[in-house]
Amino acid sequence: MNLQQESQNGVVIVTPNGRLDISSAKLVEDSLIGIIERGHVRLVLDLSQLDYISSAGLRTLLVVAKRVEGAKGKIGLAALKPNVREVLEVGGFDRIFAIHADRAAALAAV
Repeated sequence: MNLQQESQNGVVIVTPNGRLDISSAKLVEDSLIGIIERGHVRLVLDLSQLDYISSAGLRTLLVVAKRVEGAKGKIGLAALKPNVREVLEVGGFDRIFAIHADRAAALAAV
């Protein structure tokens, strides 16, 4: 798992590359919580490079969403591949997260 990070207009954009599963979930969670703890509470997760998400990855998203909410921030998910989107929808995560077609739409929303 590789995480790319950039900032645009006060929003931190994180792009995970590869698989978000038991072997990478802790790394991703720690990285995102670190961003939040540094005061960056407007986040976009660009999931265009995410090939797979497991239940451990879903848990990571929930933990991060709760932290963002607790800090009065916003988080948006962008550019999901069909298989990742399906997992999120089946798990009801589309009712928890704002899911956007692309990065630009997510940036405008957060």
